[in-house]
Amino acid sequence: MAVREMFAGMPWWVKWIAVPVIALVVFGGLITSLLTLVFGLLFKVLVFVALVAGLVFVVRKFMSTSTSRSDW
Repeated sequence: MAVREMFAGMPWWVKWIAVPVIALVVFGGLITSLLTLVFGLLFKVLVFVALVAGLVFVVRKFMSTSTSRSDW
C-alpha cells in the first residue's frame, strides 16, 4: 500500500518509463541469462525431437523395405 501511495503523486512517465528502464538496467544481465538458458534448452529439445523423429523414420523405412523383400 505504501508503494501505491508513493507513486500516486508521480507523473505518468516515472511509472511507465523511468521505473521499467531502471529495472532493465539493474536486472538486465539476469534477464538476459535466463532468456538465453530458456531458448538454449528449447533449441536443444527441438533438435532432440527432430533427431528422434528422423531415426524413427529411417528405421521404419528400412523395416518396411526388409519386410517386402522377405515376401518374395
